[in-house]
Amino acid sequence: MKKETLFIAFTTQKGGVGKSAMTTITASILHYRMGYNVAVFDCDYPQWSIVKMRDRDTKTVIESERFKLLAYEQFTSINKKAYPVISCKPDEVIQKAEVFLKETPIDFDFVFFDLPGTINSAGVINSISRMHYIFSPIIADRLVLESTLAFMNVLNGVLVKGGDTGIKGIHLFWNMVDGREKSELYAHYDHIIKELDLSLMKTYLPDSKRFRKEMSAQMENRQISRSTLFPIDRRLSKFARIEEFITEFLQIVQH
Repeated sequence: MKKETLFIAFTTQKGGVGKSAMTTITASILHYRMGYNVAVFDCDYPQWSIVKMRDRDTKTVIESERFKLLAYEQFTSINKKAYPVISCKPDEVIQKAEVFLKETPIDFDFVFFDLPGTINSAGVINSISRMHYIFSPIIADRLVLESTLAFMNVLNGVLVKGGDTGIKGIHLFWNMVDGREKSELYAHYDHIIKELDLSLMKTYLPDSKRFRKEMSAQMENRQISRSTLFPIDRRLSKFARIEEFITEFLQIVQH
């Protein structure tokens, strides 16, 4: 009998705040480094940014002797293939995910969904309502925060508290935090989040240009940050507080 697979989405109402990046980084650490079985459904139609990243990553491995060796060493070490990245429109993703899980012999621990950044896309609300956990990156930008908090407040009030959903938790987390900004700014927003009865993760992720770079054939001696084929470099993940984030993430989803 297969174990329960958790459906998890990193979602937000605004683009450019790290939704797809955090999906990729989290999935890669869990699958390649921590022994979990992971699948990713990219339903951010028509961008399909994670699917396109997988294509670029695959091309990079083919063109680079360094990455060919790393891929071979990783495969022989963990004896696992790369996690699947499947493109799908948001109105059909739940059905496709359920068929995928039923037909595969692998017991998947997590399926991550990269959903569109707008509820106007067909099927988005229904797909969100079928998640077990939702994680939403927020940044200290007034327009981004107002949009995200309003959306999450509706989800929390209508779906979670209404009981007509499988959602077990909605969790916000600060991303791209600029250390030069006054702490009072974040304290103010933290208070508003608390008043809205929304959950805020303790871990915040600092702003870093290194954190945003994808794997490429030109970075032969540089640290890997974002990739669908390798986990983020341990030194970089420690600097970017990703290790703390993953620990808190697993505590929340009870794994």
